[in-house]
Amino acid sequence: MQEELNIIQNPQPEIQQRRLNYTPSTIAHILNELRKVVVGQDEVIEQILVAILAEGHALIEGVPGTAKTLTVKTLARIIGAKFSRIQFTPDLMPSDITGTNVFNMQNSQFALRHGPIFTDILLADEINRTPPKTQAALLESMEERQTTIDGERYQLSPLFTVLATENPIEYEGTYPLPEAQLDRFLLKILIDYPTVDAEREIVARWDAGFNSRHLEQIDVHPLGDAMAIGRCRAEVKMMKTEPGIQKYIVEIVHKTRNHPSILYGASPRASVALLLCSKALAAIRGRDFSTPDDVRDIALPVLRHRLALRAEAELDGATTDAVISDIIKTVEVPR
Repeated sequence: MQEELNIIQNPQPEIQQRRLNYTPSTIAHILNELRKVVVGQDEVIEQILVAILAEGHALIEGVPGTAKTLTVKTLARIIGAKFSRIQFTPDLMPSDITGTNVFNMQNSQFALRHGPIFTDILLADEINRTPPKTQAALLESMEERQTTIDGERYQLSPLFTVLATENPIEYEGTYPLPEAQLDRFLLKILIDYPTVDAEREIVARWDAGFNSRHLEQIDVHPLGDAMAIGRCRAEVKMMKTEPGIQKYIVEIVHKTRNHPSILYGASPRASVALLLCSKALAAIRGRDFSTPDDVRDIALPVLRHRLALRAEAELDGATTDAVISDIIKTVEVPR
């Protein structure tokens, strides 16, 4: 882990001279192995990889049964990351996430019992079903990549990534995340039902013997280099964005603050997030520079949870995604 941290903080000279030495082959391997298990969610997978390469966290919204858990578990296995899952419930306590000090009767000392947060990839299932106090314990760790237990701070893994899920249908008995906490998620990813062809492929695989409950029996090959994700992150960090693309990003975000259908727009944090995500998306697509297409393609997941519509606009049938799409059409594309 220390080696990965050093790679992230101090990129090696040879990487600086030749960009994207690792990212294209690493991403190609991940996608190839994931497709052995997950069918028809290429855009979702791409956005999850953007969050990981941009060192952020993602909120995933989709109905049950759309392969959210399967995708995350398989991805963790492929990249060689430790994986934990928390099922959020109304009675979940902060210590159930972070861990707690337990008194050892044999040596009369307290010992830390690590919670599931001490991992690389954390799946926070139905995060909106637990009270704000417990949500805050997780969100603090997301922001600082450390946690405090009984007044003592503990560093988390440099790869630590939270992929939190929400069910868009059931709202009874839930605790919606406040806007300030939603803003800490780099992306909000929407998972839709698979297409008819994709669902036929899923059924055919299960009929042939596939079983998602026995992933260890599936021939999935992990990355050979344990530091691969750290190297990819370093390459993304070193990418530079043209001033025209920077201006394009800022103008898109700025227009969310003056749109008649929007109650409050996205903050400067959204501009930074859109910059980082467009660079990560470009790297995933094999380029060491971002284009207006990268910005447009990642704008919805970056912005949709960072603004709120006016009540009258919602009554007229407006949606956040539709408003953002309209804004993007009004911004001049850099040449």
